[in-house]
Amino acid sequence: MKSAVFSAAVFLAAMGLAARVSAQTDVGEGTFKNAKGEKIGTVHIEHMTSATLFLIKVHDLPPGVHGIHIHSVGKCEPPDFTSAGPHFNPANAKHGFKNPAGPHAGDLPNITVGADGKVETQFVVSGARQWEGEGGLLDGDGASLVIHAGPDDYTTDPAGNSGARIACASISLPERQE
Repeated sequence: MKSAVFSAAVFLAAMGLAARVSAQTDVGEGTFKNAKGEKIGTVHIEHMTSATLFLIKVHDLPPGVHGIHIHSVGKCEPPDFTSAGPHFNPANAKHGFKNPAGPHAGDLPNITVGADGKVETQFVVSGARQWEGEGGLLDGDGASLVIHAGPDDYTTDPAGNSGARIACASISLPERQE
């Protein structure tokens, strides 16, 4: 069931419809940095009543499949990015799309980086996820996106055996668009 919902959401995003579902959209931005603190990409976020769209462009990453997760703190201090805290998980679920007690609210699908070290992707997280306030994605300490060294196995708690944190983007508070 979760796969069908995710597939439908990705289809809507690909058609360019998801970002225009709501008359009011909160927009967030972030800059990915590597372990040396160098800028290696961006994330653009559009949060609507029913979904959140993430548009990601990153370069200078190792080719292959990598886990990517929403983390609960908006700090990206290199080199290990532990400042980003654990996954965003307000419901205290277990990690992974394949975990019967999961997933975390911060679990996202793996990304595939090309041989050129680049990835450009988008995905939609469905559901009316709280954006601001206590327990919200962008509460008082913010949130971040973290890319890991290896793929997420979608099962193992707490991070899918995805390895070290190799890139991080702190997500800024949204600006209201009327």
